[in-house]
Amino acid sequence: MLPYYPLKKHLTHPIFSLITEASSELQVKAYVIGGFVRDLMMGRDHKQDIDILVLGSGIDFAHAVAKKTGVDTPVKFFQNFGTAMLSYQGYKIEFVGARKESYRRDSRKPIVENGTLEDDQNRRDFTINAMAIELSPSGYGNVLDPFNGAEDIERKIIRTPLDPAITFSDDPLRMMRAIRFATQLNFSIQPDCYQAIRENAGRIDIVSPERIVDELNLIIQTDLPSSGFVMLDKTGLLPLIFPSFVELKGSEVIDGKGHKDNFYHTLAVLDNVASKSNNLWLRWAALLHDIAKPQTRKYIPGQGWTFYTHEYQGSKMVPSIFKKLKLPLNEKMKFVAKMVLLHLRPIVLAEDVVTDSAVRRLLFEAGNDIDDLMLLCEADITSKNQSKVKRFLENFENVRHKLKEIEEKDRLRNWQPPISGEMIMKAFGIPPSKEVGIIKDAITEAILEGEIPNAFEAAYSRMLLEGKKLGLKPERL
Repeated sequence: MLPYYPLKKHLTHPIFSLITEASSELQVKAYVIGGFVRDLMMGRDHKQDIDILVLGSGIDFAHAVAKKTGVDTPVKFFQNFGTAMLSYQGYKIEFVGARKESYRRDSRKPIVENGTLEDDQNRRDFTINAMAIELSPSGYGNVLDPFNGAEDIERKIIRTPLDPAITFSDDPLRMMRAIRFATQLNFSIQPDCYQAIRENAGRIDIVSPERIVDELNLIIQTDLPSSGFVMLDKTGLLPLIFPSFVELKGSEVIDGKGHKDNFYHTLAVLDNVASKSNNLWLRWAALLHDIAKPQTRKYIPGQGWTFYTHEYQGSKMVPSIFKKLKLPLNEKMKFVAKMVLLHLRPIVLAEDVVTDSAVRRLLFEAGNDIDDLMLLCEADITSKNQSKVKRFLENFENVRHKLKEIEEKDRLRNWQPPISGEMIMKAFGIPPSKEVGIIKDAITEAILEGEIPNAFEAAYSRMLLEGKKLGLKPERL
C-alpha cells in the first residue's frame, strides 16, 4: 500500500491551517479533494490549484478563510454554482459545498442538490480523484478513500467510482478525461470502463467542441501523446471528434508497392516533437503535417506512390480544421499552417547540395520560426532503416550549419527587403501599380540569389535598373 496515513506533514501550504481554523470556528467540516490529493499521493508536482469541499456553504466558508489571510484577498463567487475562489500565495483555492447530481439524457449539465460527503465522492469522475483529506481539527490529515483510489494508483488503473456506463452516459466528457488521465499518468483504463467508453462514444455529440478540444490539447501536451490518440481511435471517439485525422489510416498496395500508414507515422512524428519541445502549436503542426496525403495520394506505374503538393493542400486545410475544432483562429493557426507548408523544404535541402540561394529562401520564408521548422523536419524522419536515419540527421546538421552561416552573413531571418513599395513609387513618381510589385520582387530575387548584398545601396541601384527595363525614369532629386 502507499504510505499515505497520515498526510498531515504534507499539508505544508499555510492555506490549510487557515481552513482548519475556519472549520473550527464555523463548526463546518472541510476537506481537500480531487487532483491535489491524487498528485500528493503519487509524489507528483501538484497543480497550483486546490479544491476544498465543505459540508455547508462554500461561498460563506471562502469569505471566512479570506478574512483570515490578513491581506486584501478578493473572493470571486458564483452564486448559481455555489462555488467561490480566492488566490493566496501562488495557489488558486476553490471552495464548493458538498452536492449530489442527477442528469437528463440530452445534457451533460447536472441537476445539483445539496449532499453529503459520500454524495460528493460518488459524483466524482474517477476513483483517483475521489479521495479526500480531512482538514477539520478532529480528523486533520486523515484520508477518506471509499473507492480504493490509492490502490488504483498503485495498480496504475483509471476506474470510475460507480457504474462506468452510467458515469460516461451522464457526462460524456469523462470519456475524454479518462483517456487524458491514462495518457498523462501512464495508466491503463480498467476493462469495464474501456468497454463503456466504446459503447457510449456516440454520446460525445452532446459535449461542446470547446470542452472536447481542451481535453485533446491536454492529451497532445503529454510526454507520449500517441498513446492517447491510439486509445481515442480504438474506443471510437477519434472518428467522431477528428475524422480528417482518421482518414490517414491504412496502407494501399498496388503492383506489390505500398505506402506507409500515415496515421501511425504522424503519431511517431508527434512523439518525436513532444520529446524535444513543449510548444503546443508545434505539436499541432506535427499532427497536421501530412493531413492532405489522403486527398493527394496517387499511384504512378513504374514510379510508385506519390503525394504531390500535400504540403500545400495541407496548409490550406489548417484554417477549416481549426475552425471546426474551435481552436484559435489567430497567429497560432498561421504558425501551424506555415509549418505544414514548409515541412518538406529542409528535407529537400538535406537530400541535395545545400546552395546559398536555397538557404536564403528558406530563411526568408520561415523567419523566426526556422528553428521550430528544423525540429519538425528532424522529427519527420521515422524510418526503421537506421543507416538512412543517420544519413538524414547528418545532412540536417549540414543544413543547420549553412543556415547559421547565411544568417550571420546576410541577416535574412524575419527579413524585409531594404526597398519598400513606397520608396519605389516616390523614386519614379508613380502611383500604386503592377510595376511597383515587379520591381520589388526583382530586388528580393536578386538578394535571395546572391546577385546583390542585402544592403540599401545595392538594392537601390537594382531598383533603378529594373525601373529602366520597364521604361520608368527616376524623379529628379
